[in-house]
Amino acid sequence: MPELHCPVCAKETLVIEEAVYDGFTRIGERMKCAVCGHIFETPEAASPSKPKIPALFSEDDLPTPVQLFNEGENRTICRYCKNYLDHTFKQWCGLHEKEVEATDTCDQFEPKPEPKEPPEG
Repeated sequence: MPELHCPVCAKETLVIEEAVYDGFTRIGERMKCAVCGHIFETPEAASPSKPKIPALFSEDDLPTPVQLFNEGENRTICRYCKNYLDHTFKQWCGLHEKEVEATDTCDQFEPKPEPKEPPEG
């Protein structure tokens, strides 16, 4: 329900959207004020005007995007290694047989194979 200023009761109000029927056939909708029941002639008359937002900031005020890693640099961490096992209670390296963190690195990194797409059918 949109909110707007009713010209009849001069109050900020909600607009009620009612279905209009001809017998049992729905032929349209009408909009009316929730306070006084004034029926708006057209949906455009009931549509609220969008508030104008002042332009306080320009493109120069936007922060510069932060890039933590170079291209592909974060792809050599344990999370992307084929020996990494992520379990509910711990993260495990199957190669070194020890507990690790997802962001750890080692010299024996082996990338996970690309996931295979399921066959169509």
